[in-house]
Amino acid sequence: MVDVTVRGAGIFGLSIAWTCARRGAKVQIVDPIGPGAGSSGGLVGALAPHVPENWNAKKAFQFESLIMAEPFWKHVEATGGVSPGYARLGRLQPIADARTLDLARARELTAKELWQGQADWNVRALEEIGAWCPPSPTGFVIHDTLSARMHPRRACAALVAALAVMGVEVTTNAPDKGQVVHATGLAGLQELSAAFGKTVGNGVKGQAALLRFDAGAVPQLFADAIHFVPHTDGTLAIGSTSEREYDDPTSTDAALEELLDRAMRAVPVLHGAEVIERWAGVRPRSKSRAPMLGAHPLHKGQFIANGGFKIGFGMAPKVAEVIADLILDNRDAVPDGFRPEASL
Repeated sequence: MVDVTVRGAGIFGLSIAWTCARRGAKVQIVDPIGPGAGSSGGLVGALAPHVPENWNAKKAFQFESLIMAEPFWKHVEATGGVSPGYARLGRLQPIADARTLDLARARELTAKELWQGQADWNVRALEEIGAWCPPSPTGFVIHDTLSARMHPRRACAALVAALAVMGVEVTTNAPDKGQVVHATGLAGLQELSAAFGKTVGNGVKGQAALLRFDAGAVPQLFADAIHFVPHTDGTLAIGSTSEREYDDPTSTDAALEELLDRAMRAVPVLHGAEVIERWAGVRPRSKSRAPMLGAHPLHKGQFIANGGFKIGFGMAPKVAEVIADLILDNRDAVPDGFRPEASL
């Protein structure tokens, strides 16, 4: 007997399968190209929040998911014995000018309210931080304690290992059984766009690089619109580009080399570090820019979880909870802006 069929073994599909299995459901996962083979198999893994102001359902959802992440990934690792590389170590951002400094200080106050005392957003002087910090024209940086990091591939591998212990495997082909969730990424958005004759979602290419640089257990950096994420294995990920138009979805090119040049200027301590991998992939982006969750617009009686785009890993624990509530308990807690009709 199968209670739930999850189509797609990216971060959304694997997380939904894990949450359903933990609640006692019999689950099968179907993906013709295997787990973490698409954009979920990237390098960066920056789990970072939206700024604490102009609060809305999307920001609240992401906040709740980031708070859920630590126990979520701890349980995954304890079950399967594979580390996802998760650590909530925070993030540092240089402050470019006086106006941005004033704004950052105002956000210190809104964070106290909106983050409910569970994380901090602080303006700190460079001399308080130490050597691991990007140069800052004002002499100040933003330090938030909500941001976390993980290694995307290791996270997918950790979920696969934990699911195997629960008796759930990823197969390349199987018929639908039980409740069906489509977490099929770009292919799923393309299917919707073709059926409705308009853009419901699309793919945005991202290029990233992995350096041999052991920064230790330190905060990630965000400088010149680039993420710098130190991983537990002595590497550091840099990313990523954001390309609406591209010829080859998986090739790297001059755009990545330009990103690396900017990265070295933004964080000079990285000069001379060996680039050990270059990566490119296409991330699924819904028209609304929010995850698309709820009843599937094409497959009657089935469900969709798609459009993670750049924040899929950060959103995954909460997405999995909401979808499991919906399909197992018929409890609908999907924010209105996340429903498929918001992109139709």
